[in-house]
Amino acid sequence: MNLAAIYHRTSDNYCYAINDDELIINIKTGKDVKEVYVVYGDPFTGGILGSKSDWSGNKTPVPYKKELLHHIWWTTTITPEYKRCKYYFIIVFADKEKICFLEDGFFSEEEVHNQQIMKQMFTFPWLNPIDVHRTPSYVNETIWYQIFPDRFRKSKKHIDGVTSWTTGPVRNEEIYGGDLQGVIDSLDYIESLGINGIYLTPIFTAESIHKYDTTDYLEVDPLFGSNEDLKELVHKAHERGIKVMLDGVFNHTSTNFFAWQDILKHGKKSKYFNWYFINDYPFSSKHKTKNKEYYAFAFVDEMPKLNTNNPEVIEYLLKVVAYWITEFQIDGIRLDVANEVSHYFCKALRTAIKNSNKECFILGEIWHDSIRWLGNDGFDSVMNYPLTSAISNFWLKPVMHRQELKMKINQCYTMYMQQTNDVLFNLLDSHDTQRLINRVQFDIDAFYQQIMLLLSMPGSPCIYYGTEVALEGDYDPDCRRCMPWTDIEKGNYEKQIVLFKSLIALRKNNTALKSRNFHFTEEIDNERVIELLKIDDQGYQIKVIINASSRDITVNGKEIFSYKYNHNLLQKGGFIVLEI
Repeated sequence: MNLAAIYHRTSDNYCYAINDDELIINIKTGKDVKEVYVVYGDPFTGGILGSKSDWSGNKTPVPYKKELLHHIWWTTTITPEYKRCKYYFIIVFADKEKICFLEDGFFSEEEVHNQQIMKQMFTFPWLNPIDVHRTPSYVNETIWYQIFPDRFRKSKKHIDGVTSWTTGPVRNEEIYGGDLQGVIDSLDYIESLGINGIYLTPIFTAESIHKYDTTDYLEVDPLFGSNEDLKELVHKAHERGIKVMLDGVFNHTSTNFFAWQDILKHGKKSKYFNWYFINDYPFSSKHKTKNKEYYAFAFVDEMPKLNTNNPEVIEYLLKVVAYWITEFQIDGIRLDVANEVSHYFCKALRTAIKNSNKECFILGEIWHDSIRWLGNDGFDSVMNYPLTSAISNFWLKPVMHRQELKMKINQCYTMYMQQTNDVLFNLLDSHDTQRLINRVQFDIDAFYQQIMLLLSMPGSPCIYYGTEVALEGDYDPDCRRCMPWTDIEKGNYEKQIVLFKSLIALRKNNTALKSRNFHFTEEIDNERVIELLKIDDQGYQIKVIINASSRDITVNGKEIFSYKYNHNLLQKGGFIVLEI
């Protein structure tokens, strides 16, 4: 018995309320475990705590499981009759041995039923509705479209003297003139793709073209237009049923931000001196952050790090967010470098945002395990880069078996609460990464196979602008190339766009494809063939089969959608969605 592999706690993603009445209970075990049962009931059915107690609960199997690299993750949902729950587990091993798992350790069944032995069982004291993590209702239905404004589209209002629009590599130093009016002019195109959510990288006044070095949080950068342009964009997007999410850069500012400029003018006497992490003043001429004179984003001297432990900084940023929500009616905020701002600020931010608009989506840019930042006092979701890696690596490593892919994807969906899984921000490329077509080394079949798998996952998928035409781009900053509007309007990408529209429509219209319920199967004898079973809440089932092997395979069934499939033959590089 591998007891060391068994783990559970009554918090985070192991035991939590999914709604006002139900609890989800998860337990992790080793792979030598064949069955798990949970025995649960009200803590007080055997008497008041501390009194002579003869407690016993209802035994029910924990039926659902996902295989991880070294563990099995078991899941069940229960309904505590009186909103309270006391419980323990019965673990059954492959050799039929049994053991009971309580909060204070392992016991035999005889010991559990021996009332003379003191024991501490797992307890969920009370299901308070206000503590339930509730995420915006629209996000699971949303297909996001990320736009880097300067490179998306320039309107007739764009400024003079910008670099000519190009189809080749780009640099951060170049200004191409894309603006908010260009986004407004493209709303018909965006809507035609099936997109119903726009995520804009920073648009407020800043020094660089990427705008992650804010100078003024309250004014749209003149390169992109005006505050009135933003209001018009949001209004016209909403008329089409499209949500708009802005990028909040609250970890750091530019050195031209008013508070930093005041520090440069007044030094330690500045009332803003503690708005940043300054260790040594006055500053030297170079290498200021590597010399620890002050902290910054990474080691970028021009992006000093805001002190989100300071109540004045928190108050200021909350006013900024309130302004965005009330003045522009935005639907979501993506927080840049979200894992570096204080948790105190994150909690205050959630309270402020949800008090203004409980449906406003709070998305954190965190690339790793983010459980600490999620929940009813944190973010609604995070950017699901672990899923990006899991999907990408299967095609980058031809020797990787589907079992490994299954376990890595399962890991992504056992890290958080189900509410979070439903709204995870799933992506394959972004302004921070190599573009997808480059990552797959221009293998267009692998490109579309990954898109299909992305659209099959629980959560909320995001398409980086231009990905619908397989826009090229290497690592940052080359991933921020100009949208090829001339070729699009000439019809040169019509085939790609039609296929993308079909894939997005499939995701939006198929209840099983959007569902949280998924299982990997292995009915086809080929380790490079992915078989994903999706099930909606009514029991409707589909199967997604992706042939990433080096040979064609035979597939039979009721076809819903396919790519490179003909007369029961799924070619290498193809995929198919079947109704079960």
